This record gives sequence, C-alpha cells and structure tokens, in this order.
Amino acid sequence: MCYKNGKDVLPSALLKELQKYIQGEIIYIPKKDNVRKGWGENNGTRKILRQRNMEIYEFYKNGTTISKLTESYNLSEDSIRKIISNGISEGKSTVS
Repeated sequence: MCYKNGKDVLPSALLKELQKYIQGEIIYIPKKDNVRKGWGENNGTRKILRQRNMEIYEFYKNGTTISKLTESYNLSEDSIRKIISNGISEGKSTVS
C-alpha cells in the first residue's frame, strides 16, 4: 500500500465531493473484490497444498493406510480423513 495525493490521481469534481466528508486525513481505498487474489495464490501455497492433497488421496486409493499417511505427511488423522473425503466426494483425484 502506498500513499498518493488525491490532487494527483482524482478528478477535481470527485476530490471536491470527497472533501465534503473528509479533509486533510489519510483514507484507505480498497481494491475491488474481483481484483484481490485468494489465499495462497500469490506465493503458490494453494497449488502446493492441492498437489499434496491429491497425492494423499492417490496413496489412499492405492491402499496406504490412514495411520501411515499421518506419519508420512505429519498431519492429524482428522485432516487426512477430510482430504480423503473431499477426494471421494469430488469423484476424482483432484482435491482443493
């Protein structure tokens, strides 16, 4: 987030309208909702977790036990069960 002077970026009519409500103070203008990226999209975490979950589901489908998966991935049994459940409910091996 960076500071910009309203005189430099806003049309004068809009600046005058804003000055009716606030003057000489800093105001934050958020990005549009559709511009904002979702959690983990900037740094790739979402993609990494999706891939990990897909691996867990595939291992389970191929006979690996839940207890072995908890040891291998350092996740709780509940977390593994949720990942497997999501994979089964989607009817495919891609898990979000």
